[in-house]
Amino acid sequence: MAKRVGVDKWIFFTTLMLVVVGLVMVFSASAVTAQARFNSPYAFVGRQAAWALAGICAMLVLSRIDYTRYNTPRFVFPALAITTMLLLLVYFFRDSHNTHRWIRFGSLFTFQPSEIAKPVIILFLAWFLSTRLDQINDWRNTLLKAALMPVVFILLIVKQPDLGTALVVAGVSAMLLLLAGMDWKYLALAAASAAPGLAVLLFWVPWRRARMLAFMHPDLDPQGAGFHINQSLIAVGTGGFMGRGYMEGMQKLFYLPEAQTDFIYANIAEELGFLGAMAILILFIVLGYRGLRTAFRSTDPFARLTAFGLTTAILLQAFFNISVVLSLLPTKGIPLPFISSGGTSLFFTLSGIGILLNISKKVD
Repeated sequence: MAKRVGVDKWIFFTTLMLVVVGLVMVFSASAVTAQARFNSPYAFVGRQAAWALAGICAMLVLSRIDYTRYNTPRFVFPALAITTMLLLLVYFFRDSHNTHRWIRFGSLFTFQPSEIAKPVIILFLAWFLSTRLDQINDWRNTLLKAALMPVVFILLIVKQPDLGTALVVAGVSAMLLLLAGMDWKYLALAAASAAPGLAVLLFWVPWRRARMLAFMHPDLDPQGAGFHINQSLIAVGTGGFMGRGYMEGMQKLFYLPEAQTDFIYANIAEELGFLGAMAILILFIVLGYRGLRTAFRSTDPFARLTAFGLTTAILLQAFFNISVVLSLLPTKGIPLPFISSGGTSLFFTLSGIGILLNISKKVD
């Protein structure tokens, strides 16, 4: 069969649609609060638009760079070292809401290193596993070495604390190992080993325990721990089938916390209704299908693992974010890819799409 002469246009245009929807909805969700905080309704969307432009430029550039350039220790090891240093560097900057997730350069620019950790760990595992597919179940020489850097990244991200992103890194790493042929028993053993630590993180830390109790019984403390999820469900419920109309949402008016970031999907459901919320979901399904199609049609193991990892990272984040909004999972600080306000997340997600587009050129 002939090779595709260009990138996968479904991936390209679906991505652009999600970015445009994100900018439109960030403005709707943030205009009033931005006016109150910064005396400009464009404060959040202006910053997001700048990151979107930079991310699209990065996507276009990376779509033209042969993906095989990442399949070398000369790229992988410096990327791991730089990312590790960035994850450590956050602890030298002042905290925000009792977290150390950002590197700050004054009041105009912030950078979240955990966002670069996701594509870097995907490229590392794709490089490492692609040459060891016939030795994947050698736990000493393959599995332990493969798991070392994901575990280091996960521990550093948990310490920030950012359990949601750590779970995404863990989930993507596990799926890449399974795709490479790892026996399920090793995944079960790893999950059993991690379960006590996860239980401690969820129930020993007071504010996480409050979130878990709010998830199970949101009406017990509606003005406290259950406030986020209750306001989110009110927004989703009042949207109905058609929605209140663009810019007409009420919950974003100082009721729904983080309306332009973690809970932007609730604002979409309120303003655009079930139809709008489903349209967003369909766009992610299309992107996921085309990304996984690219992965499984690739004959190069490195390309297959990379495309699979980049796609599943986006799908996992979307699943976590939407599930939190709908109270299917406890509250976590995970943005909705391409849509939530957050420059670092948008930039590196678009950069990952650039690599995915380049891979798509080489499949049938």
